[in-house]
Amino acid sequence: MIQASGIEKSFGTLKVLKGLDFSAEKSEVVSIMGASGAGKSTLLQILGTLSTPDSGSLFIDGTDVLKLKGDALSEFRNRRIGFVFQFHHLLPEFTALENVMIPAFIAKRSRKDAESAAKALLTDLGLADRVDHKPSELSGGEQQRVALARALINNPAVLFADEPSGNLDSKTKEDIHRLFFDLRDKYGQTIVIVTHDPDLAGMCDRSLYMVDGQFVQNAV
Repeated sequence: MIQASGIEKSFGTLKVLKGLDFSAEKSEVVSIMGASGAGKSTLLQILGTLSTPDSGSLFIDGTDVLKLKGDALSEFRNRRIGFVFQFHHLLPEFTALENVMIPAFIAKRSRKDAESAAKALLTDLGLADRVDHKPSELSGGEQQRVALARALINNPAVLFADEPSGNLDSKTKEDIHRLFFDLRDKYGQTIVIVTHDPDLAGMCDRSLYMVDGQFVQNAV
């Protein structure tokens, strides 16, 4: 599902990623761990097509994404990739349902289709009775569930998550962790998670560790 080879990225004179290779199979959940500054988030942004490497190749679901430009790249990202971040980035003036529907509208799906899909996802995530609530009326865990539903609305091939539970209390964190695997089992996404949480990493099919822009052999 994901095949990245020889990924290099520098910011000025600082080389952040050093010829890194990464792959993930369909429906596999892979965690990436490492100290702050190791290059985890930079790699995730490149894999998610939010940033371009200085060199290397990247194929997602058979598409050479580094050759996509402009509208073609935006459309691929909207339809084939989902993102979940530590901070949910929900739009405060919209309800949970409306927030989830936004990527579907960008994909030019009908309002009826978008609303039906959004309600189904929110129900799957235990938020059937919260669809009309705005973010300020939701708990941190509920907001992150809305963000998850928004990431999944267009049934992406790949879901990228950057510290998705880093801002939550321990009980809510456990619930969010289990959700990733429940969602994988139901919807079949490949999921790549950057995390500092060893419990979450231990639940994944595979866990990789980064040091100074490269993966190293280690037991996390």
